[in-house]
Amino acid sequence: MLSVLIETRNDEEALARTLASLVGGAVEGVVREVIVCDAGSTDQTHRVAEHAGCHYVASGGVAAGIRQAKGDWLLILEPGARLAEGWIDAVIAHTARQTMAARFSRARGSRMPFLARVFSGNRALADGLVISKRQAASLSKNAASAEALARGLATKRLDAEIWVAPPKQGARK
Repeated sequence: MLSVLIETRNDEEALARTLASLVGGAVEGVVREVIVCDAGSTDQTHRVAEHAGCHYVASGGVAAGIRQAKGDWLLILEPGARLAEGWIDAVIAHTARQTMAARFSRARGSRMPFLARVFSGNRALADGLVISKRQAASLSKNAASAEALARGLATKRLDAEIWVAPPKQGARK
């Protein structure tokens, strides 16, 4: 039912944390597949993906991952993001009755203070993204990355939480 896409670049540890939070969804039969779209990693990201049973896409970016996805709905996450308990029911309920994209609510311990939010770079994928494959395929034609695909997209807020991935060291804001 749901294909998970994770765009990575030298994120082996963060990828492992994210994959661990998806195990419940795989056991429940909600997560059909996980596709890791790599953007030139030089670490062991590919080994983490392969050992976890993920499909590994070494080139073509998120657009290639979207084309390969078998699910009608996609869950796009940043490496290091962790879904909190209860996410499965919220995603099932949303995909059964909605056509628009949705994002998770930030877990209380993952929320930044007001001024920090104002002065930090806003990552469009920080809250994850649940989107129909059809809409994602259309948007991916003009988006060079998963972040670009998610930016400026009107979404509904899911009644489930996400622990946001920490900003990458040396990442530009």
